[in-house]
Amino acid sequence: MNPAMNKRNELLARTVIKGLESRNMSGYYASSREEALRIALDLIPEGSSVTMGGAMSAHEIGLVDALKNGNYQFIDRDAYEDKRAAMLAAYDADVFLSSANAITSDGVMVNIDGNSNRVSAIAQGPKKVVFIVGMNKVCGDIDGAIKRARNVAAPINAQRFGLNTPCSKTGACMNCKSPDTICCQILITRYSRHAGRIHVILLNDSLGF
Repeated sequence: MNPAMNKRNELLARTVIKGLESRNMSGYYASSREEALRIALDLIPEGSSVTMGGAMSAHEIGLVDALKNGNYQFIDRDAYEDKRAAMLAAYDADVFLSSANAITSDGVMVNIDGNSNRVSAIAQGPKKVVFIVGMNKVCGDIDGAIKRARNVAAPINAQRFGLNTPCSKTGACMNCKSPDTICCQILITRYSRHAGRIHVILLNDSLGF
């Protein structure tokens, strides 16, 4: 990434972090994937029970491998025959890992979900939620964030999972009611009532979808 883009991302991240702090959430800026991994592990005490939604960003910085190979109780839903049991275990976990489909420059996060296990765990349940968010997901306002979630993240995820939705064929949201739709629940996280629960690591990189 060129120096001008690095500087732009750092300055924009400061604005986002200020917005997060005004909303009772904590923000951090990482200049590299290695730094993002270090910050994330600093936020997750050894011995913690940890689980996640489908956060590709956590995989991309090496966090999932570090948790699986470290002194943590990682709840790997891919290892569960009963997927519902794995999802329910998330609500009592010490730490839930996620990314955001989009985040505004003043610290509001937008997430869209199909099964809704991810957005429900973000809203309530786990003691701590750690977000890994690439700077490619920062938008100017909530309208832009929702458009990004529906027209960028949702079509890519629909294609990734082989779902039969209009957006998987057109690449854009058609506001469908397809049985395969992954736009079932939209969560706007604008404030955390519980201080110290939500932590957002902003990474100077393009992560996830």
